[in-house]
Amino acid sequence: MSGAREKKRAKKMRNQPASVTIPAEPGPFAGGGSRACPPPGDVHSEQQQQQQKFSNQSTGPSYRKDQYFSKGQSRGERARGRGGWQGGCQSVSEEMPKYITVLFIPVSTFAQARAAEISAMLKAVSQKSSNSLVFQTLPRHMRRRAMSHNIKRLPRRLQEMARKEFFETLSLHLRFLKIIVNGSEIALGTSLAHTNYMFLRDLSYYCCLELTGKENELLKQLGRMCSIDTGLTFQEASCLSGRFEGSLYLYRADRYPEDMLGPVTFFWRPRDGSEHRQLWIWVHPALKQDILRELKAIFQCSEPEGICITEPVTTSVQEEKQMEVVMCPGKKRKKEDKEGEKVVPVKKIIGDGTRDPFQSYSWISQTTGIAISDRSMEILRYRLIGPLSHLVLTETLKAASVQTEMAGSETERNNWWVENCKDSEKVSLHQCQSAIFELLEGMSSPSEMPPGTILGLTVGDPRINLPKKKTKAMPDFEKYQDNDKVRQLYLEGVPVDCAHSFIWDQDICKNVTENKISEQDLNHMRAQLLVPGSHLDLGPCESKIPVLLVQQPGKMAGEDRPGWGSGWDICLPKGWGMAFWIPFIYQGVRVGGLQEALMHSEYQRTPHTPNDFPDCQAGRQFAKELETSLLEKFKRRPPAKRANYVKLGTLSPFICPWGQLTKNWEGRMKASGGFVHPSLSHPECCTTEGHSDCDPKAVVRETSPETGEVEETMEITSSEGTLKTEDVTSTQDLGVRGETQTSDFIVLRSEKLLMQLSAWCYPTAGKDRRIRLISRLGQREMTEDVFLPILLSYPRALVWVNLSLLRKGNPELHAMICIPTEDDLLHLSKDKLFCGPQEPKHRDIFKDKVKRQKEEKKKKKKKGIPDQDTTEDHEDLILGLWSDALPDVTSHCSRTVLGYVTRGDFSLATGCGEALGFVSLTGLIYMLYNQPADKKGLVLLRTPASLQYRFARLNIEV
Repeated sequence: MSGAREKKRAKKMRNQPASVTIPAEPGPFAGGGSRACPPPGDVHSEQQQQQQKFSNQSTGPSYRKDQYFSKGQSRGERARGRGGWQGGCQSVSEEMPKYITVLFIPVSTFAQARAAEISAMLKAVSQKSSNSLVFQTLPRHMRRRAMSHNIKRLPRRLQEMARKEFFETLSLHLRFLKIIVNGSEIALGTSLAHTNYMFLRDLSYYCCLELTGKENELLKQLGRMCSIDTGLTFQEASCLSGRFEGSLYLYRADRYPEDMLGPVTFFWRPRDGSEHRQLWIWVHPALKQDILRELKAIFQCSEPEGICITEPVTTSVQEEKQMEVVMCPGKKRKKEDKEGEKVVPVKKIIGDGTRDPFQSYSWISQTTGIAISDRSMEILRYRLIGPLSHLVLTETLKAASVQTEMAGSETERNNWWVENCKDSEKVSLHQCQSAIFELLEGMSSPSEMPPGTILGLTVGDPRINLPKKKTKAMPDFEKYQDNDKVRQLYLEGVPVDCAHSFIWDQDICKNVTENKISEQDLNHMRAQLLVPGSHLDLGPCESKIPVLLVQQPGKMAGEDRPGWGSGWDICLPKGWGMAFWIPFIYQGVRVGGLQEALMHSEYQRTPHTPNDFPDCQAGRQFAKELETSLLEKFKRRPPAKRANYVKLGTLSPFICPWGQLTKNWEGRMKASGGFVHPSLSHPECCTTEGHSDCDPKAVVRETSPETGEVEETMEITSSEGTLKTEDVTSTQDLGVRGETQTSDFIVLRSEKLLMQLSAWCYPTAGKDRRIRLISRLGQREMTEDVFLPILLSYPRALVWVNLSLLRKGNPELHAMICIPTEDDLLHLSKDKLFCGPQEPKHRDIFKDKVKRQKEEKKKKKKKGIPDQDTTEDHEDLILGLWSDALPDVTSHCSRTVLGYVTRGDFSLATGCGEALGFVSLTGLIYMLYNQPADKKGLVLLRTPASLQYRFARLNIEV
């Protein structure tokens, strides 16, 4: 055989599977086979020749010398075998010759061997032998960039493998991937935790304002700050008893519906037979000062009752001995106790850390006797969200055992609990609370409980029940067979007496905080256990912590996903935050912050504080800060990469001009004297084929200086003629305008009117007609006699709405909500795939002014004039932003602007783009009155940096 053939054969034999063998059958030979051995001389000579050729010519894989021969075998023995050829074929099999001449092979044996080879070959072909992707196995000239994300770009023979590869790695990547939309990072796992498991948030930054005094005096003054039109009040019977938590909107005294202060939640302490009551009001920190100032004004609390002064840290003699520092030359300082062990000083909790030490934290009225206390950070509050949040509570917390003996004479730990356990009525109440708490484990979801249910409880130290490793709490419905008690708990809720908790007593909370067992002592006790990892029983030394459980109902408004986002809040004394936080984590909950809270409220379609409260001071301040941030981000971009919002027809891309919007709609109604169809006042001028001239907008053809092409732009004119750019002297900062400083508009929050508007938004004819709920059957039809009194009462009002895109598209922040014309609706009826009309490009009337300003700036720079003198008269204009006072925002574009979006994103809950925002009440009624019966509630959405309108469905959930 020639050298080339030998190399080719060696290359082929190299990749043969080693596991494929031919089973031997019984025979007369020593090896047990039936194969005939060739003559020794022939085999010997042939082997020597092949070995010589292989050693001189073969370039295949190198083999070790001892691969086929045993250790110590001589070079001569390798050629002829240890026992020569007299030993029969046994020596031949040990030598493993290069070629074997087979005289007889059974058919079944041959077929089995070939089947094994074919199976191994098919397996090797179907499976990848490397870590590369499927599209990377193709030759380089056949690869395309789109193959990494588009399976259809691959050859058909590889599409199935690529599809399996895509779905196998998708879950792994999405587990850690963060979807970045609108500049905010939203984790996909957060949505899954809200829907399928549980989610943990820290609400301790919310401020707790405590009011104490006579019940009648409290209700009399607090009633001036709220209205029954918006829903609950402080006088609600179910909340006044202390069984349920309430939520409402606060206004300045006797100023409803103007001068909004913000949303709050509250719960009363259950009655104890006295006329004095205790009330906790939970407010967002951005609203705290305004609400606290109004509360002190209506209750006439001007004299401070107490001042939080930081006390100096005093150490006892024993602590001083423990803190002695042993100075050794050449060594670090070490703190030792009397036993010589290293110790770490225990942190002392002094104050709440949120106020100036010399600032007042409690006020009392000399006339009414009402006391107001700021208990911010004195009470910690955690929120567990998800269908399994009640299981986390039952697995983490265990009801405290009844204790009648003191832990020791040297400590005051649990002395308050021992005193209360001596009272049989309180012991019976504690056992009733424990029984109800255990029944929670038999529920399928927290939303099955009555909304806002409050349950008081005293629990043991949760660090004692800490599992060895992270687990996942799962429901076990077979554990509780008594479904009658669970059903009774669903219907009747928690009794009034069981809402009582010792957390209302400040002295008890102080005792629990100061006598907490440190982590160091707890770990020292665990180290002394005989069996490491066994349960640590502290007996009477175990701390007893009073807590308060508050049920969160989740999504209650609307028809879809009822109860989504339900859970439980737990209130506990300060100093015990990490002692409860870590056990919750060990039960498998996921932790989220402000961004996840924003997403949670977006999926619930509820306003988020303070983002979605433009009529209160905190909301206006947030809008100004957001505008400043977006403007700075816009300036950091290169000029060539900035969007020209003037050409796009976006007057205010960084802030929503609510005051200007409501004012313009009020002026339109007064000027028209009634409601006119939008097609009469707004001709169709936005189709892509051509545009018709209209006033006050006219389509102008101009040549682009960059490309030299003729572009159709829309020129903005006023009643006096074309807007002159030479008279522009206002600054670029939109936050300087008056409507963001003083609220000259309100947000409609009357439940009765909102339900009426919600019923009008539903189509009453056609294929898309929805079945009305029973609550909407009593609503009146939309006539002028019905809606004109509403407009007269609320001429400048905004309405909170949610929008769902009919097809593709992602709504963004500050997107415009517009009214579709007759032609738009007709086009949509004919073509169901119609995405929406397009806005024609506008003419940049400030472009020449910006160029002249740059030229003047260059001339002054050449002359050596300082930059300060160039900006004395006005700030630098920015190309692409509207630099003058805002014109009529409703008629600036080809489609009438109805409102703006405050939050928008692709919703993983509904599978389409969703947006939340406000629309003008006058504009909404104007649109609904003129729309066909089968197209009620259809609007157009356009993002600030786009010309494309997209259809969306407008809903009002109450």
